[in-house]
Amino acid sequence: MRSALFALLLLLISDLIGQPLQVNDSVTFINATFLGGETRSYYGNIAPDSLNVIWKTYLGKGKTTISRKSGEREWAGAGWTGQPLMVQEGEELFLIQGAFDHKLKKINATTGEIIWENEFDDVIKGTGTLWYNPHARNLAEQILIFQGSRLGYGKYLDNLHIPSYRCISYYTGEELWRYDVKQTSSYSRDVDASCLVIDDTLYIGLENSRFTLMDPRPDHTSVIDSMIQPRIIQQYLLYEEADVEAHRSNVVTEGSIAKLNHQLFIPSGVGRVWAYDMNLDSLIWNFYTGSDIDGSAVISENGKLFVSIEKQYIPGKGGAFMIQPTDTAPIVEWFFPTPNTDFAGWKGGVIGTISINDQSNVFPDLNLAAFSGIDSLMYVVNYSQINQHQTHFGPNLNEIYPMPELFFKYNIGRSISTPLIIGDKIVACSYNGIYLFQIHPDHQVVLIDYMDLGEVEATPFVYDRRIYIASRNGYLYCLGDL
Repeated sequence: MRSALFALLLLLISDLIGQPLQVNDSVTFINATFLGGETRSYYGNIAPDSLNVIWKTYLGKGKTTISRKSGEREWAGAGWTGQPLMVQEGEELFLIQGAFDHKLKKINATTGEIIWENEFDDVIKGTGTLWYNPHARNLAEQILIFQGSRLGYGKYLDNLHIPSYRCISYYTGEELWRYDVKQTSSYSRDVDASCLVIDDTLYIGLENSRFTLMDPRPDHTSVIDSMIQPRIIQQYLLYEEADVEAHRSNVVTEGSIAKLNHQLFIPSGVGRVWAYDMNLDSLIWNFYTGSDIDGSAVISENGKLFVSIEKQYIPGKGGAFMIQPTDTAPIVEWFFPTPNTDFAGWKGGVIGTISINDQSNVFPDLNLAAFSGIDSLMYVVNYSQINQHQTHFGPNLNEIYPMPELFFKYNIGRSISTPLIIGDKIVACSYNGIYLFQIHPDHQVVLIDYMDLGEVEATPFVYDRRIYIASRNGYLYCLGDL
């Protein structure tokens, strides 16, 4: 049993971590973007001790076009990244959830009741971002949701217009603008990433691999090609010409950016992590791996950058990097490889994002990072401790890097979801369902509950002993203590 002091520490952390943003007298953003904020390191306040179904809501299903050659598919529920956003209005909690039925939904987090839906042109995969607009002309413009989708059912890469990024009113569910994603050398015009809005500028990496700065304000839009579109401030290509041939046009940017001081870090599918200096308005360096990168950038409290690497286009293994970014170059502090394996077109490595326990750490001597591999294992490492007995070649077999100390691993099944560390709990999802682990004061990790929810690709959010998670079986679940 946990000591009384340890239990008290957990309760204190549940009240203090994450610092949800109160935007006016009645509204607080609890989870405003994928993995919580600018550093992508907040996952909620306190996890439950058990997995019981409090409610479940059917999200529906929808068709999506893969290509002219491959035809179409019908998908149900929600998938990667698929994390719900959370807003508190007065005493009530609400979720914003994108789904495969093409609809963005506002849902009562206590009952599962759907409040409104806004229909997009295709399935919604990624997580949106909330923004409080200080320039709002009316209630509809006061709180905005920026959300992407796949390119459009029945549409193809060479269609003239692909408005796959949109601004939706949180209060009314109405569309306020849409952005027409242009064709580049990338084979995608979808939008999976979650943006950041900083000082009235929206920053996002689109899947056409254009790092885009836009003005998010509805009162600054104009009609272009019969669509109300935002003003584009600047765009940068996130690939080099050699990358297009090496990756056979798979130069797709899917991960979300993270911010550290005056720098933004953009993971690109060409195997480059780009650093953008906001003061200089310029890309200042890129860290090259040559692999595919699908996960988002994550920043620790001590300024380390975490990046997940897929096994594709490289001779070595995929896995996880921890990097010390500087104004001039990245410095690799460690690389943790994961085994090669074939599954659903993936060859190995880590597809999802790395999580860290900085904002909920109840173990002062454990700085933990967690990630799930395609090889079926969830890995948890002590990211501040180097293994003195192991090193490993990097993805291109031309560098040997230190490895961190492995803290825990467990076979959860194939996974592209992001496992979350919250206090003394770990919540991990996979194609087998959802797992709940507890870290004891003696550092032993124990599986305390499991539930078969079907195939889960999405990332959960945890709040007040409730876990909110969407499955590809069609449902959004609220799980927790009865």
